[in-house]
Amino acid sequence: MKLRAQFDRGSNNETRGAFKLGDSPDLMQPEASSREGNRLSLTLQPELLARMPGAGSSSSLETGEEVRVPVSSSSGSTNGSGATSRRMRVASHSHSHSHGHTHSHEPESDTGDSDLESGESSSSLSELRYLLRWLKKSLPFIVILCAKLVIQHALGLAVAVGMFTTFMYSNKSIQTQVFLLDRRIKLHCAWLLMFLSLSSFLVFYTFHNQSLYRCLIFANATIDYQNFWEVLWSVSVTNFILKFVFMGFKCLILLTPSPLMTYKRRGQWYMLIEEMAQLYQVIAPVPLWFRYLVSYDEMDTSVGQTLGILLALLYLIMKLLALYGLSGTLQKTLRTFLNSEVSGAPASPAQVHAAGDVCPICQADFKQPRVLVCQHIFCEECIAQWLNQERTCPLCRTVITDKVQKWKDGATSAHLQIY
Repeated sequence: MKLRAQFDRGSNNETRGAFKLGDSPDLMQPEASSREGNRLSLTLQPELLARMPGAGSSSSLETGEEVRVPVSSSSGSTNGSGATSRRMRVASHSHSHSHGHTHSHEPESDTGDSDLESGESSSSLSELRYLLRWLKKSLPFIVILCAKLVIQHALGLAVAVGMFTTFMYSNKSIQTQVFLLDRRIKLHCAWLLMFLSLSSFLVFYTFHNQSLYRCLIFANATIDYQNFWEVLWSVSVTNFILKFVFMGFKCLILLTPSPLMTYKRRGQWYMLIEEMAQLYQVIAPVPLWFRYLVSYDEMDTSVGQTLGILLALLYLIMKLLALYGLSGTLQKTLRTFLNSEVSGAPASPAQVHAAGDVCPICQADFKQPRVLVCQHIFCEECIAQWLNQERTCPLCRTVITDKVQKWKDGATSAHLQIY
């Protein structure tokens, strides 16, 4: 009986402080005790407790009451030591986490740079592959288009190639004959003159319906001035023909006998002819482009006409500036042509004998020997031809003249004046 009474009292105490079934929606709800700071009770749902093994025989589940589970600690020191241990674990965890993060930062940056470089290289390779695929697909169409242009403009392309090769061949041949001096081949010079004349006549005859020869005298040719390509074609042909004409004048000077004109004087004539040719080539396309700018097909309205006139005036201003620059060069050329400059002084027989009676340039006997400021002696024609391209002595490289006169060697400018 005493044992039963003690068991009843213990069960009542446990019932009062342990489990209480209720209608709480959560499985376990912590509730802090107001009387003891170290006690915690958890509320359990009866539905979930019913599923637990061994819970079906409990009388408290049948009554539907809440079940409270008290959680208590034995002493405050235990709480303090537990809290302290938890703080130490948290601190050590955060320290190790931050330390690991710090060490893993640098490899990530390197990896990011390598990824960026690999991404750029892959993008460039992809663009190159795309371009190659596009060329592979477009190549047949490009070939067909080029073939069509060549077939449609075969005559014009053939004339352009022929005129360019004629100019290069004639220019090189004239320079060679000028360099040979007395050893020049007059028959070859006559052939060059005839070749240039026939080439110009053939071009004018082939395009006789366009009257391109009229452009040489600043007249209007028979072309469509509203077509840009026809105007450009006329200007280019006129420029080449003018080069051929002035190169023919140089051939005539080459054919002039030596007693009538010295070689030094020939160089001055070559220079003057080339400067006059460049001036003429600048002026020749002015009527063609001026009429094209004024009579453009979209100039029906007053605004269009005003714009065309403004463009034509701007073109004329640019031409005037170009002519002003050429005028200064032409004046210097005229002064050089009129004032016969002689390099050095006449050499005495003693100086010629001391030099060995042989010119270092032509390796022949001296002809009108001239002594320079460096006391080296050369033939007058030889040193004049040398100073056409150089400023120094051929032997000691002493500066003899301050400037080099261009075009004295019979060369022709390859610049194509198309505007």
